[in-house]
Amino acid sequence: MRERSYTSRQEIDQYAFRPVVALLVPLICIVVQVLLPAWLLSRVGLDLPLLSVIYFAVARRSPIVGTVTGTLVGLFQDGLTNLPFGVYGIAKAVIGYIAANIGFAVDMDNAVNRAIMNFAFSMAQSGMLYLIKRWVLADVTARMLPIHELIAAVANTAVGVPLFFLLDRFRIRE
Repeated sequence: MRERSYTSRQEIDQYAFRPVVALLVPLICIVVQVLLPAWLLSRVGLDLPLLSVIYFAVARRSPIVGTVTGTLVGLFQDGLTNLPFGVYGIAKAVIGYIAANIGFAVDMDNAVNRAIMNFAFSMAQSGMLYLIKRWVLADVTARMLPIHELIAAVANTAVGVPLFFLLDRFRIRE
């Protein structure tokens, strides 16, 4: 007797992107992040490079590619901030790895799933950044403000879901 799969072919497919899109979108996210006024970032906590890492990791569904994408985007972001080199690289590498693995199990074309994923990964990155600063770098001034992190997660979710639908236009089925 033949086995039946409850996973549609569309959910299993991996997507590819033209090299121009795969390079320019994270680069544009980083540049826009740097150009946004500092007062806006400190109040809202929007992290466009994080959103690009999540999207490309989930769409490609390859843990290796998700980790490499997260590392490269994070290290590039580290070079433009005043944090020690590697803080964002570590956090975004972990997010890329986990997002790629979740991409296999969950239908990421659903807006609700995308919203939950963006919110959860934004909170996870905030927690990782706090742990890296506090315990790895031994920065006793590092604090985690729960209300600020919730606002940042909501802002990332509000921007991320429409951004993901926009980026869906550039994906190519392998």
